Formats: sequence, C-alpha cells, structure tokens
Amino acid sequence: MTDSDTPQASEVQTEGTENVTFGAGCFWQIEVAYRELEGVVDVAVGYEGGHVDNPTYEQVCTGQTGHAEVVQVTFDPDGIAYEALVDKFWQVHDPTQMNRQGPDVGTQYRSAIFTHSPEQERVAVESKARAQESLKKEIVTSIEPATGFWRAEEYHQCYIQKRQEGGVMGRMRSALGA
Repeated sequence: MTDSDTPQASEVQTEGTENVTFGAGCFWQIEVAYRELEGVVDVAVGYEGGHVDNPTYEQVCTGQTGHAEVVQVTFDPDGIAYEALVDKFWQVHDPTQMNRQGPDVGTQYRSAIFTHSPEQERVAVESKARAQESLKKEIVTSIEPATGFWRAEEYHQCYIQKRQEGGVMGRMRSALGA
C-alpha cells in the first residue's frame, strides 16, 4: 500500500461547511447518491464507529474492527439543509435491515447516522421518527456521535465513477469524441 492509499483520520471541512456521516451498506452506491446533490461540497468514503485506528478495507471487511462503511458528506448549509441530507438517507437504503444491505452482510454494512453536533442528533432523531411512520417494519438505524472518520483507500473514492469512465462507457465516450 502506498502512502496515498493509506487511510487517514480526517474531517474535510472548510469555513462555512459542515460534515455528516452515514452508514448505509456498501459505501460506493451511497457516495454516488450524495455527490449529485446541490450544496454538497465533497463526499468521501471511509470507515467510522470502530475500535481500530487506521483500519484498512481488508480489516473492516472481516467485521472484527467494529467499523461501518460510511460516506462523509461535506456540505454548505446555505446550499442544502442537514435535514434534507438525512431525509435522503432514508431513501437511498433500507433502514429496516439489520447489519446488511442486499447481498452485503455484516456489521460493517449497518445502517447508522454519525452525528457531529447535538443539533444534528436532534434533527436525525426527529427525521427517524417521521420515516418510521411510513414504514411497516422497524427502523434499525443507530444514531450515535461521530468518533472519527477514517478515509478509505484512494481506489475506493469515486469507485463507480472511475469504473464507468474507465470501462466500456468510458471507451465509448472516447471513441465518440465525447
């Protein structure tokens, strides 16, 4: 693993922005859902909520580190409300599945909102209650304080976008001069 591939505990945040961290199964699909939103400044995939410093993807995949695969969304609260990001969270995965999303099974795929302030916690709890009203099954999403985001290896960042650009679609765009 090169230095550029080493995960780092980080909070990418500039003046006037805030962070929110979501665990909703495999981080690749969730990253795409948040990147497309107006007011989102950055989205990084990584690991949160575990007991091992500087975890690697291979370690997290064992389910032994306690981490969840997460996305950390840096956003401009003047461009998009935190509440809108939490509302999107309920739409992009099934919050009633315990420790899994689709074929991905294990505690690393759990549904979780990691809050960065008491206000974020309050809004997340209220949003969860509203979301529960529309579901027949119980929401199992945990809401817990953020304890430290570890950025995933660089090959995981924008993974789906890189595959589309480098795969068949990318070759087709190049051939067409797009």
